[in-house]
Amino acid sequence: MPKSAPSLNPNNVYPVAKKKEKHLPFFEGGVAAGFPSPADDYLERELDLHELLVEHPAATFFVRVEGDSRMGAGMQSGDILIVDRSLKPESGKIVVALLDGEFTVKRLLKKGGKLHLLPENPSHGPIEVSEEADFQVWGVVTYVIHRAR
Repeated sequence: MPKSAPSLNPNNVYPVAKKKEKHLPFFEGGVAAGFPSPADDYLERELDLHELLVEHPAATFFVRVEGDSRMGAGMQSGDILIVDRSLKPESGKIVVALLDGEFTVKRLLKKGGKLHLLPENPSHGPIEVSEEADFQVWGVVTYVIHRAR
């Protein structure tokens, strides 16, 4: 595999655990980035992150990003991706793919009957998936979880 496609460490792939009810406080009114209005009524309700982020639990897994090839898509090394294997891998979507025995996270591009994997970091080049390549899309990235920096 070319150097421009860093692989994912299989030790960083996690299945979705069985759902446990875990509701956290959610303030519907939002939080102002400037000065909040004293007239705002913040209605508190509960939010279940599992319910919000995981649409197909049996087909969803979490994976930790390694490397810098996804920086242009807002993904940093150490971020956690939520990946849904039940979704169709359409052109333009970010996917977790297996290419010649190595996992990679890239934007899928179907153009002129050919498949390309785009890194979204100018220091890495696109990868054309040849017909001879052992290639499989494992899932479509639906959400990215990362620490505020």
